[in-house]
Amino acid sequence: MHAAVILLVFMCLMPTTHADHHHHQQPCHLPNITGLMTVMDLQDPVKALGGFTYDSTGNKLRFRSNENFPNASRHLDLLMFVEEGIFYEINSKNHSCEKKKLHYNHHALRIPEDAQFLATMNLGNPSIVGEGLEFSMWEGSMADNTGKYVISVTKGCLPVSILYYRKSTTVIFSFMNLESGIKNPEVLEVPSFCGGLSVEETSNGTVNSFLDLFM
Repeated sequence: MHAAVILLVFMCLMPTTHADHHHHQQPCHLPNITGLMTVMDLQDPVKALGGFTYDSTGNKLRFRSNENFPNASRHLDLLMFVEEGIFYEINSKNHSCEKKKLHYNHHALRIPEDAQFLATMNLGNPSIVGEGLEFSMWEGSMADNTGKYVISVTKGCLPVSILYYRKSTTVIFSFMNLESGIKNPEVLEVPSFCGGLSVEETSNGTVNSFLDLFM
């Protein structure tokens, strides 16, 4: 696992002089997606692993940790309403949740409009059917200016990975078993036991962003 992480970091940060460059490309817009997401860094091989559902039109995201993978260091159930700047931390076992402010609207399933195109690259051998994956890479600064990101997506704008790197840490989100569309729309609805909650006060120094929720 560590070797795979290091390889991905190297791939994202290495010079792209051997890749195809198209400087006038515009960021694509990811479709509605259901799939699996893993979160890793160089100190903690698996921070989180679970299923996600993304509504690209409403900019809503649900992530639920896979309880059958106990080795993850974070076990989360998050429902994010990005445009509203609100998210819920949900505990379905005891029917409780917390409603909090989301300070930044950047997340791993949307390429920011100001992202800069890096290159188009291939994994494997694209000349053999089924043995290659073409993807494009985009980079930019994080919304709070604390670091950079590199997003990789397929030709059909399905997410492959996103790498966040700050001075103190590097975190990689990887996406697998993707399906276009929303299989269970109800997972993007606020559970009944979370209704009527007020937004909790954010303590001084606390920043609630997509990345920080997994740290």
